[in-house]
Amino acid sequence: MTDVLALGEVMLRFDPGEGRIRTARTFQVWEGGGEYNVVRGLRRCFGLRTAVVTALADNAVGRLVEDLILQGGVDTSLIRWVPDDGIGRTARNGLNFVERGYGIRGALGVSDRAHTAVSQLRKGDVDWESVFSAGVRWFHTGGIFAGLSDTTVDVADEAMAAARRHGVTVSYDPNHRPSLWAGRGGAERAREVDLRLARQADVVVGALGLAGTHPGQKRLGADEVADALAEVADLLPAAKVLATTLREVPSAGVNDWSSAAWSAETGFVTGPRMPGLHVLDRIGSGDAFAAGLIHGLLGGTGLERALAYGTAHGALTMTTPGDVSMASLAEVEALVAGGSAHVRR
Repeated sequence: MTDVLALGEVMLRFDPGEGRIRTARTFQVWEGGGEYNVVRGLRRCFGLRTAVVTALADNAVGRLVEDLILQGGVDTSLIRWVPDDGIGRTARNGLNFVERGYGIRGALGVSDRAHTAVSQLRKGDVDWESVFSAGVRWFHTGGIFAGLSDTTVDVADEAMAAARRHGVTVSYDPNHRPSLWAGRGGAERAREVDLRLARQADVVVGALGLAGTHPGQKRLGADEVADALAEVADLLPAAKVLATTLREVPSAGVNDWSSAAWSAETGFVTGPRMPGLHVLDRIGSGDAFAAGLIHGLLGGTGLERALAYGTAHGALTMTTPGDVSMASLAEVEALVAGGSAHVRR
């Protein structure tokens, strides 16, 4: 049985450390991807059994991605391997170059992901009935996967519908990337797709991305978040939980970090506030938040406690390099309980 299954792209991330991409001579390599990061965190930090559905070109780079996924403990048996033509003309593996930023210089991502193997997935390529008949408890996907191509929208829709037929809890993260929609309808088309897919979800993470007329339109003050989530709830009548991170960015290295959520049962609730949080690498923190939230909801902790898990896990993920979580459950629990950064011996 699989506790949580994700559908999404997994790329190689090239990290120049404290330097710049444009002047780098060496890079550290990690794996990462918005939907994958969630199940990786759920496996390594929270100990759940997780798997990823993705596609990779079958060459040495694809096998490196597989090796990194295996090191993260995520089941790779549902990876679709696409034959390699030698130069990536028909299918290739995605690359993502990311600077962490420092002070007044923000983080920078330069992705190289067009025509990847996973972007070419089509309806019918995955036998979702067999996948969900095997006992999956939770299914997660998001707007990054949906934005890869016109066909991936339909694959996400097909997978979410199959999950619902099998009684699997479904979560969706709009997670808007403007670069994926450039020349393909832009923010207006992205919002149309997000609403189509989010209406099939029980839990929507990053729900504030659906407020307003297009992704990222609204810059909200703390006193406006409750009304914005209520606005989104009206758009998504089937959703049981809407959740979001809240972040202010005084500088790349210091963020004010918190969260909020809504459910029909609890109404509006807020997560722990962590002002002045020191950040080493913010990439993947929203995915780590989603992992902690899912852990709490799957464990029946209640929404407020689940928010605390998500907020703490996201905060800890920002203290280490790379997309993926390096936090332990003990560290998350300690932070939820009000722990500090004192040395542990």
